[in-house]
Amino acid sequence: MRIIAGRLKGRRLFTPSDGRIRPTTDKVKEAIFSMICGYIDGDSVCIDLFCGTGSLGLEAISRGAKTVYFCDRHRESLALSKANIHRCGAENQAVLLLGDFVSSLARIGQKADVIFLDPPYGERMIGDCLARIAEYGSLSPQGIIVAEHERCDVLPDACCGFQRIKEKRYGAVSVSVYGFPEAEKDEE
Repeated sequence: MRIIAGRLKGRRLFTPSDGRIRPTTDKVKEAIFSMICGYIDGDSVCIDLFCGTGSLGLEAISRGAKTVYFCDRHRESLALSKANIHRCGAENQAVLLLGDFVSSLARIGQKADVIFLDPPYGERMIGDCLARIAEYGSLSPQGIIVAEHERCDVLPDACCGFQRIKEKRYGAVSVSVYGFPEAEKDEE
């Protein structure tokens, strides 16, 4: 597992020693960032809500994000993310939050431009995540939510005030990008 592009390109990341954490593959990560390249710049705030190894958040930092919140409910995942953040020298751009996605969203005091959702497969949590993001007003008006999920999980076109803008499939994995309906119109 490595950083694919940007100022940290080529950095190798620590990987989990067991199968409990399922990191996003480099192929899917590259596809995700190709889909969202226009949403990350030097002022971007991102949330990696189920950070695991921190790979998605670190890729965002490498590509110019100002701040990334790395959130996870498991201490082992947060420790792995912290080690990868240190390996990349990105401590000044990273905020680590231990807790489930609900408490993490409640603690973040600013709106994000990009929110990464990669919850454990099989737990069907994306709908709940979208509801909480809407409830807490966590997404900036032009922001997006990037949801990685199993291909067999069919997500709605619209949910909690968000509209699906894009969806791509990569083998057994799908990536759905949500935003406010106005954001969809701006892209056309």
